[in-house]
Amino acid sequence: MKTVLITGANKSIGFETARQLAQQGYFVYLGSRTLDKGEEAVKQFKAEGLTNIEAIQIDVTDKASIESAKNTLSQKLSSLDVLINNAGISGGFPQTIEGTSTDTVREVFNTNFFGVIDVTQVFLDLLKKSDAPRIVNVTSGLGSLTLHSDPSWQYYNIKGVAYGPSKTALNAYTTVLAYELRDTNFKVNAVDPGYTKTDFNNHRGPTDVSVAAEYVVRCATFGEDGPTGRFISYENNAQTGEIPW
Repeated sequence: MKTVLITGANKSIGFETARQLAQQGYFVYLGSRTLDKGEEAVKQFKAEGLTNIEAIQIDVTDKASIESAKNTLSQKLSSLDVLINNAGISGGFPQTIEGTSTDTVREVFNTNFFGVIDVTQVFLDLLKKSDAPRIVNVTSGLGSLTLHSDPSWQYYNIKGVAYGPSKTALNAYTTVLAYELRDTNFKVNAVDPGYTKTDFNNHRGPTDVSVAAEYVVRCATFGEDGPTGRFISYENNAQTGEIPW
């Protein structure tokens, strides 16, 4: 049975991603910042008959927590097939250049950027032991500098100094990660699941979490001929999905 760790999976897109991968036969380690919320999510899945899922406490902004999660998983498995870096925060909007403190910017980057780097570094050795390891960094179209420079883009006016830049940095990290792993069996991609109805945006998005999660799952389960080092977005094209950096 293939295994997957999903950070921030106790709700929203991460939660639905966990459900869909469990339904596909993966054993899912549902990462949650607090164990009680993770276990509550697992109870919901077990009520649906999904028993191949387990909560694991992991706070991506706390290196000790990440190491502890890794030690826990190392006692349960010899390799990890998929890592989905899904945990993220917005920092609240609006995020104007004069009204947003650097404390807010640092807080957002700690979760959306530095947290991804720490988690990836810690779990990389377990991933390398898989025959077909996959890393999905959940990003946003708001991280595209090209689209942000295009006045015709539908989200051109949605800008901020914390959230978007944190995803731009995440995208840049993804290209480096994919490059360094280019001669291996890894597939590493930045995936934008689209503007989705979640508590992240007060449920204003037009896309349902089931659709967004399906897209993340598709990228997490790419076959040997799948792409790597790409910026893939549901918003652009549900079939090919690449958008400019």
